Amino acid sequence: MERDRIAGSEVSLSHSNMSESAKVHHPGPPVKAEKTHGSDFSYVGIDAILEQMRRKAMKQGFEFNIMIVGQSGLGKSTLMNTLFKSKVSRKSVQPSPEERIPKTIEIKSVSHDVEEKGVRMKLTVIDTPGFGDQINNENCWQPIMKFINDQYEAYLQEEININRKKRIPDSRVHCCIYFIPPTGHCLRPLDVEFMRRLSKVVNIVPVIAKADTLTLEERDDFKQTIREELRANGIDVYPQKEFDEDAEDRIINDKIREMIPFAVVGSDQEYQVNGKRILGRKTKWGTIEVENIAHCEFAYLRDLLIRTHMQNIKDITGSIHYETYRVRRLNESNGHFTSLPAVEPKTNGLPAEQPAALQANGVAAQHGALSHEM
Repeated sequence: MERDRIAGSEVSLSHSNMSESAKVHHPGPPVKAEKTHGSDFSYVGIDAILEQMRRKAMKQGFEFNIMIVGQSGLGKSTLMNTLFKSKVSRKSVQPSPEERIPKTIEIKSVSHDVEEKGVRMKLTVIDTPGFGDQINNENCWQPIMKFINDQYEAYLQEEININRKKRIPDSRVHCCIYFIPPTGHCLRPLDVEFMRRLSKVVNIVPVIAKADTLTLEERDDFKQTIREELRANGIDVYPQKEFDEDAEDRIINDKIREMIPFAVVGSDQEYQVNGKRILGRKTKWGTIEVENIAHCEFAYLRDLLIRTHMQNIKDITGSIHYETYRVRRLNESNGHFTSLPAVEPKTNGLPAEQPAALQANGVAAQHGALSHEM
């Protein structure tokens, strides 16, 4: 078990397989004594539901599954370690003596139990080594699409079980960070095709990797070009405008949409600058401070993913992307049922009992339709 310091608080971190459930490390912090309202004759106590929900959430913990996609050498693992200020990337916990480019895209995931100030979260980082590294990258998005749909299918199978688990393990991909090379020109056809297809099934947050290789003017021009290309190709990245809940959400999300893609720099190296510990990259002409918004937009990305929109990202995954998949799969199964033979009624007007073989076939048809691979 590792111990890291995050924002001055104690954090515990352990590694587990993707299928493992979150482990309890420490009991939650003591609950504050509830305010008494004996002097308020009209007080009912409805507001106490918030404290009840908080206590329940603290006991259960949270789950967050994040996928990182981009060609090799763009700093994907480093950025993950920087986001959570811990060694959470695949390369950090599964180092190999010789990291070779795989011939095909591999999907690898590693899970951690992270705790901060009594709040426990099972974090799963899903890596896609091999993406965009081949001479022919045609259809290289397909294994990633299949993986995302497989997680939806696994969740659906748990939901339709007669004896369902009290809490279904959630392996659905909540967010996909897509790393764009800092070319300064325009999106590659691979970038456009991937985001166009995957934005329909998962929340995509595009970032410009290693943004310190661009001047400020080049960075702003590149960001503007990318936004125009996203609009021209009908690519709706997170936060999607159609899912804004109200005017207040729209104002907040419009500011985020104006900054996308985030120009980020990642580093897990600590330095002392003016007597203060910072994460950064040291060069001959100075130190690039990762969390300084004057140097890069990493802080905006961190706030979006963790501090302000994490729950909204999970809500959209469950109520929009997964729901779209679930409806399509159940419609497929209903279409299968319509081909079953009609039941002849008895002379007394009651329906005849189906033969055992037909009943078994109906159950088999339902199971087969719902377990069919996309």
